[in-house]
Amino acid sequence: MTSEEKYNLITRNLEEVLTSEELKALIDSGTPLKHYIGLEISGKAHVGWVFMMMKFKDLQDAEVETNVLLADWHTWLNKKLDGTLETAKRLGRDYFEQALRACATVAGADPGKINFILGSEFYEKMGSKYWALVIKVAKATTVSRMIRSTTIMGRKESEISDTAMLIYPAMQSADIFALGINIAHAGTDQRNVHVVAREAAPSLGEKKPVAIHHHLLQGLLTPTFTTDETGKKVLDLEATKMSKSKPDTAVFITDSPEEIKRKVNNAYAPEGEVEFNPILDWTKHLIFYYENSSLTIKRPEKWGGNLTYTSYKDLEKDYAEKKLHPQDLKVAVAEWLIEKLEPARKYFEDPVKKSALEEIELLTAKI
Repeated sequence: MTSEEKYNLITRNLEEVLTSEELKALIDSGTPLKHYIGLEISGKAHVGWVFMMMKFKDLQDAEVETNVLLADWHTWLNKKLDGTLETAKRLGRDYFEQALRACATVAGADPGKINFILGSEFYEKMGSKYWALVIKVAKATTVSRMIRSTTIMGRKESEISDTAMLIYPAMQSADIFALGINIAHAGTDQRNVHVVAREAAPSLGEKKPVAIHHHLLQGLLTPTFTTDETGKKVLDLEATKMSKSKPDTAVFITDSPEEIKRKVNNAYAPEGEVEFNPILDWTKHLIFYYENSSLTIKRPEKWGGNLTYTSYKDLEKDYAEKKLHPQDLKVAVAEWLIEKLEPARKYFEDPVKKSALEEIELLTAKI
């Protein structure tokens, strides 16, 4: 595989690369490529995880080592689940790792080629060396930058209630260096912490990690907006993304076919409106992730008969011109999801895995 082919796979469908030039140089150097993403143990797996694992497939195809940090300490700091490290640690292995393996299978990635690293086990193994890295990152970062970076926790700055929360970004940055990572991966909501790591790297005597950021799938309900510094209306990503506390915003990987149909049918999708339309967002980023993808819209002959799209642009154009009705698209998207998620539903029929799923459902239902 050529360097260009590797680069194209790694960067396919990303929102941002910090930076493209650094990634090209890293690939050209022949240095083994080592990737990681850190994930809190904080809720049930949804289709956004499948989308994330599509990027894992790209990375694996590009001969990149893929790693997941099961961030039980970060879960504890962020007061998720029942607020204890013990529960986060146990469910990190019993539910989270298993859910990620199921998502990888659905996405076509190889779960056997993913290293699942439990944070508490890794920190215990590293001992004082790890905590020295955390301090070094903190010393290289201003208080204002650290406070701004706490938004990676899914909280507003005003919601930072204790000093321990300020340790979170320093730990997440230190994880990158402790694991020897040169490609740090996350959704766009984690950008700030990657900037912290990149800015701190010289002070630690480390090379800046390349940061790759994937799109965040929009939640299914009516979007929430805010305004930027210029007064322009923009999507409030935190309020609009899929959330375990608002189950109808997401399709979870273990949802029944009936539940998937109900959620998709009730989704926000105004006729002819393309911008901020979650059904189109999912169609573009999930169904048409790969260039050879297609989607068939089944319709009665009196409404024009079946349509097969092999290009998202063509589908979007017809939708904007009201040649494709929202309800017809919703039916097709729901059927695609039902078929795609079948392996995940079967995976959690196993009694042990099902028990862990039921426990995390109980814990997150309290939120």
